[in-house]
Amino acid sequence: MISKSVSILSSLIVFFEAVLGYGQIEPRLQGIDAELNKILSISKAPGLAVAIVEGDKIIYAKGFGYRDYDNKFPMNANTVMPVGSTTKAFTCALLGRLRDEGKLAFTDSPIKHISQLRFYRHELNTNITIKDLMTHQTGIPRHDESWYLFPSHDKDSLVQRVQYQEPYTGLRQEFHYNNFMLMLQGVISERITGSSWEANINNYFLKPLDMKRSNTSISELKNSTNRAIGYELQHDTLIQKVDYFDLAGIGPAGSINSSAKEMANWLKVWLNKGVYQGKQILSESYVIEAMSSQVVTSASLPEKESPDMHLSNYGYGWFISSYRGHYRVQHEGNIDGFSANVSFFPSDSLGIVVLTNQGASSVTSMVRNSIADRMLKIEPTDWVQDFLLEKEKNEKERNKIKEIATVNKKDNFEHSNKPISYTGSYQNKGYGTFKIFEEKDSLFAQFKLKKYYLKQSDTAVFTPFELAGLKLEDSGLPVFHFQHKSERKKQVLSLKIRLEESLQQPITFKKL
Repeated sequence: MISKSVSILSSLIVFFEAVLGYGQIEPRLQGIDAELNKILSISKAPGLAVAIVEGDKIIYAKGFGYRDYDNKFPMNANTVMPVGSTTKAFTCALLGRLRDEGKLAFTDSPIKHISQLRFYRHELNTNITIKDLMTHQTGIPRHDESWYLFPSHDKDSLVQRVQYQEPYTGLRQEFHYNNFMLMLQGVISERITGSSWEANINNYFLKPLDMKRSNTSISELKNSTNRAIGYELQHDTLIQKVDYFDLAGIGPAGSINSSAKEMANWLKVWLNKGVYQGKQILSESYVIEAMSSQVVTSASLPEKESPDMHLSNYGYGWFISSYRGHYRVQHEGNIDGFSANVSFFPSDSLGIVVLTNQGASSVTSMVRNSIADRMLKIEPTDWVQDFLLEKEKNEKERNKIKEIATVNKKDNFEHSNKPISYTGSYQNKGYGTFKIFEEKDSLFAQFKLKKYYLKQSDTAVFTPFELAGLKLEDSGLPVFHFQHKSERKKQVLSLKIRLEESLQQPITFKKL
């Protein structure tokens, strides 16, 4: 009975959106519904939501497909879902507000505001600035499995891990995207204001921007009406429901949940010199600085296939590029079961929000580009065809990898009667502690939220798999390589896992 009522309510929302809408459809958007439905179909995404801002007005907002694929509840522009790393621009802007209030300088050492913070090398302790955190120039790579496999709601415990996370390059030598550095920015705001990052985001941005249904936690999302369920595409055919991922303490890097329509209010700020409905949300000086090139992320030279798309720079929480002759500022968001893209073209006074309940999805870029081509009056590109060609190319590459793996497969390892005991607890101070245990003659790795079956692929080498019913699914994790004290004693001392690909050496977990 409850499900039926919710379904009727959702249908009514979609109906009134269509009837009341935003007046007559903008001529440049004629036929856009059919185009977006085509993208939805070809990508096999459950649903998507879009909002377009021009100047200080939302000129189009609509949902397609389903927010709940199993129950066929429709998606609309007010459907709330995780927006992932598009949160980063909010966190950086929070520091911008605190700077305008005279409470910090971007040239400050983060240790000035977080006294217990230390980095891997002494020269980083003495030279890293808040601006380095904001522009990903610390030289420290992502170390994402630290927060993904070992999540913690205690931000202080995450701060303590930073000193054990090895850098890849020197300070300000290269751009290295790092979610931990966003977490540190959130903690800086907490130390200065005496309020949580979540409360600061709500008070500085969500409330004044009338983002009434937006929030910063999974618990709030679960209590929201008209919320989306997340899905992944399995084997290119099966739409598989996935649980919400709680970002916990790493939240300043990506834990905002919102709708396309409410995220459009955020874009109004950036298109109008920091002003929303007469209120100065961000200073004009910060807006200009944040959407200006602060660091080069890669060469991104024009390619033969797309000579009018180039430049790859970064501001504060925003990537900057040239899109077919137009200055584009944008950021993607990806977390289990959801993808997002929030972009704006400051010189054209155009903003586009695209959200989908499909993880690792190409939908957001296809929709964004299709809308941009129309609104900017550019000769349209067939982005669906581009997607299909790229998909075919990727499939061929995956098949080659499978063939190589099959040819090189080894079976000359010890299957049974092994005198080696792999079970026990393993720890790395930059990541965390997990357990390996036996169950029904099989070996498993138990992390805080995830459990993996370990299949032996060579002597002391195991491949982790996720259990999906009776099937084994690729976990996406690299092999576990156990290190022995000696071949004679068969004593395991540590476990090496290449969790950070940019580093020369794998991450070592000592057996406790």
